[in-house]
Amino acid sequence: MTEKTTTKGRRQERVGVVVKAKMKKTVVVAVERLVRHDVYRKTIKRTSTFMAHDEKGAKKGDTVRIVETRPLSKLKRWRVEEIVTRAALSGEEAAALDAAAKA
Repeated sequence: MTEKTTTKGRRQERVGVVVKAKMKKTVVVAVERLVRHDVYRKTIKRTSTFMAHDEKGAKKGDTVRIVETRPLSKLKRWRVEEIVTRAALSGEEAAALDAAAKA
């Protein structure tokens, strides 16, 4: 007698950098991958952008891990799983945070 096993496929995960974070709960994540050219055999960087649902509050420049999910809108099929590293603050942002902390 054979066992019927139903194994769900694992969801794809990618790590990328947030390039746009101007929408309320959506960020645009750029994911780089290396591809070898068919003829010249040179390794080339290719970048893909994904719109991802963001409940974690990622900002531009953050490195995030995104996970495949059901369609959430016309273009959103990914969600932010975790923020791997935060972006380094620019001089203006650091000064604004210092001013807010002193007030």
